[in-house]
Order: sequence, then C-alpha cells, then structure tokens
Amino acid sequence: MKTFEEVLDQYGPMLSAVIRKLHIYRDFEHFRQAGRVALWQAWQRFDESKGDFTPYAYRSIYGAMLDEMKRETRFSDVHMPAEDDLLEIVAPDASSKIESEGLEELLSSLTVEERELMILLYSDRVSQAVCAEHFGISVAGVKKRRERLLEKLRKQLI
Repeated sequence: MKTFEEVLDQYGPMLSAVIRKLHIYRDFEHFRQAGRVALWQAWQRFDESKGDFTPYAYRSIYGAMLDEMKRETRFSDVHMPAEDDLLEIVAPDASSKIESEGLEELLSSLTVEERELMILLYSDRVSQAVCAEHFGISVAGVKKRRERLLEKLRKQLI
C-alpha cells in the first residue's frame, strides 16, 4: 500500500470537494485538517479485501466534516458573546440625549420581564443561552425578545 503522503496528495482534491459540497464558507483550514485526520484514520483502518478505498475515504471525510460542523454549532449555541452596552446599541449618541431622569422614565415603561432581560444581558453580561435557560425559552426566543426590546427603546428615544 502507498505511504500516507501519497494518499494525501491523491485525495487532497476530495477534501476541497467535500468542503464545497457542505457549503463551508469559513474556517477552511480547520475543516481541511479535520478531513486530513479522517483520511489518515481511514487509511489506517482500511482493509483491502473489503473493496475500494475511494468510497470509504469519501464517507470518512464527509462524516468527519459533518461532525465538526455539528460540534461548532453546538458550541456556538451554548457560548454566545456578551452584549455591548445598551445605549450604544439603541442609539450611538443616546448618552448625550438622555439624562438620569429620562433614563428612569424610559426604564419604567418596560415590563418586569423586559427589565430582567435587560439586566441579564447588559448589566450582568450573561450569554443569550443563559438567558434562554433562565426564562425557559430557546436562544432564538431570547434573540427575538431582545430585538423587540431594543426596538421599543429606539421608538421611545425618538
């Protein structure tokens, strides 16, 4: 059987083809490396008496890249970055428009749940995933509530 370097040279274009097929548009080298590892593992485990290596290599590479995509999705669902300061998001020059009395009035117009969400996201700086757990909803639900809250605050500032 060939050395792994020869196998890697021969099946290198397959790595790029799988990346294109899976519509991977960022972190190419990360996925290419996952594919190389899968190719090496396939090369190590392959039994020539069971058939051709090419389909086995393809399935191994494809599966490894899918697993890596799932791993990244799971990670990004749990580890959301903390939000920026609220006033910068609502209106970049809002700090010059709002005095402390105006801010208290603005915040008093929010519901208890909206205030709680605001405190969690902007004061405590917890992730959206933690907020979702706290409110018993999905991360998408937190994102939607956050957008509605910011829109409400924007309208009151105008």
